[in-house]
Amino acid sequence: MLADPEEVKRLVAERRGFVFDLDGTVYLGDELIPGAREAVNGLRRAGKRLAFVSNKPIGRRDDYARKLNRLGIQCARDEVITSSLVLARYLQRTAPGAQVYPIAEGAVIQDLEAHGLAICHEVERIEVVAISWGRGFNYEKLNTAYRAALRGARLVATNPDRTCPMPGYELPDCACMIAAIEACTQMSVDPIVGKPSPIMLHEVLAFLELEPHECAMVGDRPDTDLLMADRAGLAGVLVLTGVGRAEDAARLSNRPLVLESVARIAGAL
Repeated sequence: MLADPEEVKRLVAERRGFVFDLDGTVYLGDELIPGAREAVNGLRRAGKRLAFVSNKPIGRRDDYARKLNRLGIQCARDEVITSSLVLARYLQRTAPGAQVYPIAEGAVIQDLEAHGLAICHEVERIEVVAISWGRGFNYEKLNTAYRAALRGARLVATNPDRTCPMPGYELPDCACMIAAIEACTQMSVDPIVGKPSPIMLHEVLAFLELEPHECAMVGDRPDTDLLMADRAGLAGVLVLTGVGRAEDAARLSNRPLVLESVARIAGAL
């Protein structure tokens, strides 16, 4: 059931921070979702704290900030938190200076190097296999990851998404690479730092300087965006412009508000 206008107004009045997913929530591909600009910029004018949180690991936070500004949504670089950034920070804390084999694209590699991790392709020296959405994934990379894991390398990943929404279709995402590596190694990839991981949530709340009950999570994925909110006590807002459907809300213990799109938030300001 879709939320009524009074429920949306109450949400906006009661929450100090709003965390927005990007793909499927604010835009699809390079197309801004109608009403997203008015909703996000309106919340900012109302004094709300904002964060933009993406599991998509093929761009750096600078890239997403530029894209949002280009689409007319005000955004500072520090307001963007990506799964590649969170993975790099996690490894910097737990395996400083480690030799990392990335199954990933340039954004992840750049974030790893920026946080003092060494990129390594020699099986005997690899300490960590960092798995991400790598559109160049192939048998050679799978074999390297497999051999490194058998020699004791840790297996970690950016995000658990099966697909990434695009206008009119979806693309296979990081879960496909994770599944291939878990199948041959018979090992679990752990942790997967992106939503719904508490590792990602910790980064978001630390940036906003707010408690979970003061925030709302707006996203299109029940299994990542809304599950993270559900587990941690953020208000959940499911928008129907990406992969989620209204009936998915019933699977969560704390049912989120269901909106046709973020445009409904603009109407509550």
